[in-house]
Amino acid sequence: MVFASVLPYHARLIPLHLCSHVTDIEIFFGTDGELSKIIQGYQPRTAQIEMAAAIADSIAKQQDFIAEAGTGTGKTFAYLVPAILSGKKTIVSTGTKNLQDQLFNKDVPILRKAIKKPFLAALLKGRGNYLCTYRLKNAINSSFGFSKEDALALAKINSWAKKTKTGDIADMSDVAESDPIWYQATSTVDNCLGQDCPDYADCHLIKARKQALEAELLVVNHHLLCADWSIRDSGFGELLPSVEVVIIDEAHQLASTASNFLGLHVGAKQLNELASDTLIEYFKDATDIPALRTACEDLDHEVRDLRLAFGIELKRGEWQEIDDNPKILAGLDAVKIQLQRVTEQLLLASVKSKGLDGCFKRAEELRQQLDIILNDNSGKWIRWYETHKKTFTLSRTPLDIAAEFRQFMQQHKATWIFTSATLSVAHKFDHFALNLGLNSANNASWESPFDFAQQSLFYHPKGLPQPTEDDFIPRIMTFALPVLQASRGRAFFLFTSHRALQQAETLLKGNISYPLLVQGSRPKAMLLEEFKSLGNAVLLGTSSFWEGVDVRGEALSCVIIDKLPFSSPGDPVLKARLSAMEKQGRNPFFEHQLPTAVIALRQGIGRLIRDVTDRGVLMVCDPRLLKRSYGQLFLDSVPPMKRTRDIADVVAFFNQEQP
Repeated sequence: MVFASVLPYHARLIPLHLCSHVTDIEIFFGTDGELSKIIQGYQPRTAQIEMAAAIADSIAKQQDFIAEAGTGTGKTFAYLVPAILSGKKTIVSTGTKNLQDQLFNKDVPILRKAIKKPFLAALLKGRGNYLCTYRLKNAINSSFGFSKEDALALAKINSWAKKTKTGDIADMSDVAESDPIWYQATSTVDNCLGQDCPDYADCHLIKARKQALEAELLVVNHHLLCADWSIRDSGFGELLPSVEVVIIDEAHQLASTASNFLGLHVGAKQLNELASDTLIEYFKDATDIPALRTACEDLDHEVRDLRLAFGIELKRGEWQEIDDNPKILAGLDAVKIQLQRVTEQLLLASVKSKGLDGCFKRAEELRQQLDIILNDNSGKWIRWYETHKKTFTLSRTPLDIAAEFRQFMQQHKATWIFTSATLSVAHKFDHFALNLGLNSANNASWESPFDFAQQSLFYHPKGLPQPTEDDFIPRIMTFALPVLQASRGRAFFLFTSHRALQQAETLLKGNISYPLLVQGSRPKAMLLEEFKSLGNAVLLGTSSFWEGVDVRGEALSCVIIDKLPFSSPGDPVLKARLSAMEKQGRNPFFEHQLPTAVIALRQGIGRLIRDVTDRGVLMVCDPRLLKRSYGQLFLDSVPPMKRTRDIADVVAFFNQEQP
C-alpha cells in the first residue's frame, strides 16, 4: 500500500537569459568547458549552471541572495566560480573545519587549474588551531609535572614545531586535534600576549592572518566569521571591512553559531585555566608573592566545589534554578571572592613580566564578565547554565539576533550569498530569512539531480506507538528490525536524544547479526571510517550524525529516524525565545519549533542518497507524520520518494539490488 506522494517542487529560478554573466558561466561549465578538461568523466549539470549564473548576476548587481541547492547539485563550484571570475575580494565561510579543509585543499586547487586567471587564496582558522611557540616553551620548561602520556605528546609537538611552516595543528598526525594537551601549545583570546609576545615575529597565527588579508579568496568557518564580527570593536575584527562578497555555505547553521558568539560565557574551564596559567608564570617570575599562588589554588578549589553544588546530572538549566538554590549561590559568591583575590594579587605581580600582565588582564575581564552575567536583568538576554562531566558554564545569550545581524550586514558594502541544501520549509524561505533579518534578499531553489523516485523508498509503517509512550523505543524496534534484516545492516539509525540511543543499543545487542557502532564509543571520524570499511554495519547516532556526514555507495543503504526532531521544550534558551514570541502575539510552534524540526529532518534524510548510483530506504518511526495536521509540512519538504507502509515493499526494494 502506497501513501500519497508530493509532486516534485519546481524551483523559482532566475531565468538564464536575464543573468548578465550567463555566457561565461555556460561556457565554463559546458561539455567542452574548462572544467571538462580537468575533471575526468565530467558531465554538465543544468542546476549547477543555473545556480552559478544566478550567483554571478547577484554579485554583479550587489544583490543579497539565498540559494538552496539539493545534494549533488555541485553548489561549491556553483558559488566559487562566479566569485573568482568576478575579481572581487571574497570570503567563503563553511559550517565546519572539515568542510573548510576540503574546500581549500580539494576544490580550490581544481579551479586553480581550470580558471585561466590567477587568484590568491588563503585558509584561515581560529587561533586555537595554530601552534603557539611561546606557550609550548612555557609548558616544556614548566615546574608543573605532566603525566607520562602528556610529556610524550608535548615532546612530539615540540619536534613537529621545529619543522612546520603553517603551524596548523591539523597537519600534526602524531597528536590528535582533540587531545587536551594542545591547550599547552596553542593560545586563546584570553592568554595571547599579542605584540608583547617575545615570539610575535614568528607567530603562525599572525602569518596566517597576514595571508588572509592579502588573499582574493579567503576560506574561513562560521565560528571564525562570527568571532570576527563579535570582536570587531575591540579585537582582530579585520576580515570583513575590505571584503566585497561574503558566501555562507551550510547557511542553515549560521543563526545558532552567531547567537552563541554574541553572548557571554564564563565557565569552570576558563577559571581553572586562568589559575593554571598564572601558576606557570608565578613559578617563573613571581615566587616572592606567595599570596598569588595561594589565591590561584583557592580559586581552583572553589570552582571545583561549585561544580559539585550543581549536582551530578548533566543538563542545561534555567537561571531561576540557580536563584532558587542556596548552595549554588553560596558557591558563586565564593568563586567571585577568590577571583577578586587572584585579580588583586596579579595587579601587584603584573609589573614583573608580560605573562603575568596578560594573566591580570584575563582575570579582570573574567571578573567583569561574571558580574555582567550574574547581575543582568534587562530582559534582552537569556541567562542559563550548563553542567558538563567536570565543569560548568554560565551563559548570557541574546533573545533575538535578527536586528543585530541586519545591522552588521548594513555596515559592510559586501554582497551576501547564503547557500545550503536545507534552507526552505515547504519551499518557502520565511523561517531562514526571518531568523537573520534578511528582508531584501532574493531567493531561488534547485532540486537535487538524483532520481529519488527510482533510487529510494520512504517507509512509514502502520501501528507505530506515540513518541510520548514510555515503551516507544522498544516498540519501534519491532518495526525497525525487519528493515535492518532486509537492508543487511548498512544503516544509520538516528535518534533525537542520547537516552533513546542508549535504549536502542541495549535492545539491538544480540538481536542483529551485523556490527553495531555507537556514537561516543570512539571519535566520530573513526566510527565513520569503520562504518565504510565494514560495509554491513548499523551505526547509532544522535545530532552530530544528522548532518555533515557523507557516506557514498552501498555501505549506507538505509536511514531510520526514531521521531520528528523537535527541539526539547525544556531547553532554557529555546524556552525563553518561545516565551518572548508569545508575548509578541506570535505563534512560536508554527513560526519556530515546526520549521526548525522540518529543516533538521531534511538534514537527516540527506544522509541517504549521496550519489547517482546510491539506492536506499528511509524509515521514519513517528506516527505524527500522518496523524497530525502539521505532518504534511514535513512531507511537503522531503524529496519526491516513492512511499509505502508495507514491509514487503522494503524487502522487494532491497531484493532488486544487483547481486
